[in-house]
This record gives sequence, structure tokens and C-alpha cells, in this order.
Amino acid sequence: MSDPTTEPRNGLRGPWYGDAPAPVIERPTALGRVLMITRGLGIISVLLIGVMLIIPMRWLERLISGARRPWTGPWVQGVCRLSLWILGLKWHREGVPMRGPGAVVANHSSWLDILVLNAAMPVFFVSKAEVATWPGINVLTRVTDTHFVTRDPKLARAQAEEFASRTRAGHRLLFFPEGTSTDGRRVLPFKPTLFQGFLAPELPKGLAIQPMTAVYHAPEGRDPRFYGWYGHMSLGPHLIAVLSQVRQGSVTVRLHPPIPVEDETRKTLSAKAESAVRNGFEKG
Repeated sequence: MSDPTTEPRNGLRGPWYGDAPAPVIERPTALGRVLMITRGLGIISVLLIGVMLIIPMRWLERLISGARRPWTGPWVQGVCRLSLWILGLKWHREGVPMRGPGAVVANHSSWLDILVLNAAMPVFFVSKAEVATWPGINVLTRVTDTHFVTRDPKLARAQAEEFASRTRAGHRLLFFPEGTSTDGRRVLPFKPTLFQGFLAPELPKGLAIQPMTAVYHAPEGRDPRFYGWYGHMSLGPHLIAVLSQVRQGSVTVRLHPPIPVEDETRKTLSAKAESAVRNGFEKG
């Protein structure tokens, strides 16, 4: 299977469009519309309750544990697992979450990754700042305490310091080294530049990176790319298609052995992480 990508601009990859037209999103059936409403209301309720309760929980955490997240990390994990249960998307985890200071890197296929990857282990996503304004997605990013970055050289130093501070506090920041989302049928080449931040001297000693692979399996009879959200696909129709699907598919999340950062370069880190994620993906 080919791995076409768009040309990088200023070191950043643009949207990925694939080597074939995106799958046609069908209008939901009568039963699908009922499921869309009930699932949507259920998930929204869970997320809103999660947001409301997590605010006082974080106040207590800050009072007792400082910047650490000993309670709200597992709380968000539970919220995401419950949301997937309401959606009907079956998921399975293989492997063990890392211990000690570190970060996580994974392949990126869909907005569903926010729920799926956090259900597998408590993580804090790293995303571009404009995602914070997307309707619906902004609720998910609030619950999961997403780490937003702005592509402004003037803010690079401050953002690097915030990354180091959160890592020292034990936060598992999760990066998508492909630089874009795909149709869920492949892993794109990782961008070594994104691994430079793991080599900063202010980061904790013993830092490691844990590769994570998410493999989506479409519902029976659906296009294999059903869960992929990429290119210029509109969020609304894709949300409706997933919520209204009568029988959902499944997703497997594989946690690979952590890669120690010491004595590595950004290129070797990128190559090892990509190899682990790609091997996990090829298992299906």
C-alpha cells in the first residue's frame, strides 16, 4: 500500500488526502437517526459531567499534589471508556503503560483517537491551538487537558518550558509524529523534527518515549476507511456517520516497549518509534 503525503510547508505537513477519493458518507437510516440522537446526547452528557466534576477535582489535586494529576488522569480515562461504550465501539488494549517520566507517540487516524487513546492509558494530547475552537472537539480537549501549541517562533521557548514542566510533573504528553491524520489504513513516515523536543537538557533524567499503535476495524460491510477522518473531510457529516452506525466496528490499541531517550538523536528516536508503531499496525 502506498504512503502518499503532501509536500511539507515550513517543516509542517499539510492535510493528507490519500490515493483514492474519500468514502461516500451515506445518509443515516431511521434507526440510525435514533441512535445518533441517543448516543450523541449520552456522550455529550458524560463529557459535560466530566468537565464539571474535573474542575473541583483539579483544584484539590493542585492543593495536595501540585502540578501532578494522580486523580484526574484516571478520571478522564474512565470518561473516555464510558463514551466509547455508549458509542458501541469495541476496543482492546495490548501492552503495558510505561512507568517513569516520558511521552507517548502514536499514529493518527481520526477524531476518535481522543477517546480511544485516552481509554488505553491516561495521556495529554499535544495539538495545534486552533483545535481549541472546533465545536464538539473543544469539549473533548477540555476534558483531556490538551496541551496546545502555536506555530509561532516567538513562543517556541515558552512552549518548550511548558512541555518540560508538564513532563517533570508526570504528565504523559502524546504526539502524532505523522503530522496529519490518515484514512486509518496506513502509517505515514514520522517527522524527525518533532522529536527534537525530547532531547532538551531541562527534561527529566531517564526520559523515555512509548510508541502506541491504534488499528481501526470498520463495521462489517462498510468501507475499510470508515473511521478515518482526513484531508478536508467535514467534521459534522463524519460525526453523524459514526454516531448513526447501527453495528459498530472495533479498535485495537497496542502499547510498545518504551524507548529510552538517552544517547539517541532525533532521527534515531523517530526511526525506532516509527518502526514500533508500523509493526504494531501491520499485525492488524
